[in-house]
Amino acid sequence: VQLQASGGGLVQAGGSLRLSCAASGDTDGDYALAWFRQAPGKEHEFVAALRWGGGRYAYADSVKGRFTISRDNAKNTVSLRMNSLNHEDTALYYCCARIRWTTNYRSASEYAYWGQGTQVTVSS
Repeated sequence: VQLQASGGGLVQAGGSLRLSCAASGDTDGDYALAWFRQAPGKEHEFVAALRWGGGRYAYADSVKGRFTISRDNAKNTVSLRMNSLNHEDTALYYCCARIRWTTNYRSASEYAYWGQGTQVTVSS
């Protein structure tokens, strides 16, 4: 599975961005797809995840109510809509995937497939 993330950029505090992750390759199956982010000097932080087959969505407490993860099965894409952005959201955002949903979805080590990061910078 190959993942290609896009949509990052510079935005003012309070603004919005939409990140997209296009999946290609062997995408048949019940994958778990997630977004993680990494700020300079910090470890990967879980942001949101969903089960490709439906029925499972999860968010970090820090983004709950502001971010929405969604999927488009026809286009093989996963999106992350980010509203009410603040400076603490500044990071390199990665989409990633693993075969089958896991209850340990918050752990970066669970995901075998990673896209390149897309930078999100929120100016105050």
